[in-house]
Amino acid sequence: MDAGNLPGSHGEHVLQSLFGTRARAEAFYGRQMSDRLTPRMREFVARQEMAFVGTADAAGNCDTTFRAGPPGFVRSIDDATLVYPEYRGNGVLASLGNILENPHISLLFIDFFEDLVGLHVNGRARITTALDAERRYGLREERVERWVEVDVEEAYIHCSKHIPRLARKERADGPRPAAGDYYGVGEGRPVGTS
Repeated sequence: MDAGNLPGSHGEHVLQSLFGTRARAEAFYGRQMSDRLTPRMREFVARQEMAFVGTADAAGNCDTTFRAGPPGFVRSIDDATLVYPEYRGNGVLASLGNILENPHISLLFIDFFEDLVGLHVNGRARITTALDAERRYGLREERVERWVEVDVEEAYIHCSKHIPRLARKERADGPRPAAGDYYGVGEGRPVGTS
């Protein structure tokens, strides 16, 4: 494969050459990466109850957040489009703010309970209203104020080698940390204060 035609970043390709992993990487790109969601990927997404969302602002400052909902809360509209709801949160809107500045997004789905495998989806995101999502896709949920649409650019496996098997429990099982100042930020110097 010509390095100019390979998926991934220039940095990846430099390190693959430096560390002698180019042949393995090219095999991975050829067998495991797609610029669309395959039918099995779409079925996998439809069963997931959680996703990790990575965004960055225009300066490259990163944010990774956790999203969860009922199975299939992230919808696969077609083989090139995912849509997920933004439920009411703490009002900071870090992910959405990043998307407004920089549309690049990564979604990581991991099945900790059955398949012990993950799916990476990278693409370009845009924010849409609940009304627009209902009109365009027939999506209607009372608690959702806005949706994020993702145009898929690449999708690939996260191998199961180090994914632990977890046991499913009800939320009421065991202690839950209280909301608010769990980590003692108010006791120290909060961000933006001198």
